[in-house]
Amino acid sequence: MKDSLVQQCLEILKKEDIKNELKILFKPVMDIILYEINPYIYVTLILVFCIFIMILAILILLILVLRNYSKI
Repeated sequence: MKDSLVQQCLEILKKEDIKNELKILFKPVMDIILYEINPYIYVTLILVFCIFIMILAILILLILVLRNYSKI
């Protein structure tokens, strides 16, 4: 019973007109969600970039310290 119901639902969702209707239905919802989380995406990208720069600076300092340490 369950399998047949699931199969029927999947067959219905495979039709192109149903796919288009679902896209049209969910487009405003997705636009609102993306509009709301857009600032958080930018903040996250900026933080990731800052962390990358800081790790790069730490690695450069570590290389410089190890190079000076081996000369002593």
